[in-house]
Amino acid sequence: MLAGVILAAESSKNPILPATNEIIWGTVAFVLLLLLLARTGVFKQIERALAERTARIEGKLEKAEQIRRESEETLAEYRALLAAAREESNRILEDARRSAEQVRRELVQKAEAEASRVFQRAQEEIRAERDRAVSDVRRQAAALALQLAERVIGESMDEARQLRLVDRYIEEITPGA
Repeated sequence: MLAGVILAAESSKNPILPATNEIIWGTVAFVLLLLLLARTGVFKQIERALAERTARIEGKLEKAEQIRRESEETLAEYRALLAAAREESNRILEDARRSAEQVRRELVQKAEAEASRVFQRAQEEIRAERDRAVSDVRRQAAALALQLAERVIGESMDEARQLRLVDRYIEEITPGA
């Protein structure tokens, strides 16, 4: 019966499966090849090459990780420097604003003080002019009073008498001044 199955299997050949003797000789050849490669040390060389390649890749990965950490540190330093620069610029701007405000206040104070001095000088000049005008009016009034008195009396008066008369007249015109 077994022979019948093998015979039936051979007669209905499967195009995918090779013949049995080919499978056996192929397996033997493969085992011999593996033994030959193991004896000559090819597997050790392959293993060494793979280990070197793995070590190189791991080294490059470690180096890349180190570079990444360094770049993150550098980025953090730059960000800190940028923040410090921003704070410094804000401080400088605030100082400039305060200085400008102080200068403005000083200028306003100086202008107000100058205006006050000009106003006081103007008031003093007005008082002086008023005093001069009052003085002029008194002199003119005294002169007119003398002229009138001379006409009324019909005689001229001596200087002492004129001064007494003028003083009395001025006191009558400006009581308490």
